Amino acid sequence: MFYDIIKSFHLISIISWMVGLLYLPRLYVYHNDTKKLSEMDVTFLLMEYRLLKYIMTPALVVTYFLGFILLYENTYFLSENYFLIKLFLVICLTIFHFYLSILYKDFKKGYRIRKTKFYRIINEIPTVLMIFIVLLVLIKPSF
Repeated sequence: MFYDIIKSFHLISIISWMVGLLYLPRLYVYHNDTKKLSEMDVTFLLMEYRLLKYIMTPALVVTYFLGFILLYENTYFLSENYFLIKLFLVICLTIFHFYLSILYKDFKKGYRIRKTKFYRIINEIPTVLMIFIVLLVLIKPSF
């Protein structure tokens, strides 16, 4: 029962983290079209800050913490190729998370270096990674 409770909270934290990974780049799409120090610019900065600091980062930490507990209980996963690929994709999501933090800092400094199309494209990255991760976890293909 302990394992199932940890697994449930792990899944809840993953969902919370993914919501942020899917929503923050979309905010950047709209934020990129605002003028520096405008009312909308300030509003977007506040929304992005709160999403990053109060939802995404804590969810990331909890996801990893509970994931390590689950892995400790089932170390045989480390011998499964599908799990190792999934782990690599989760690390890619983590790198993307930190990249989104860097982009936030650029917006905070008033930089508008990239075109809106760039943010539209990177908005799809977490979706694609999530699809592959879910398929790996549910299908558990043998490579």
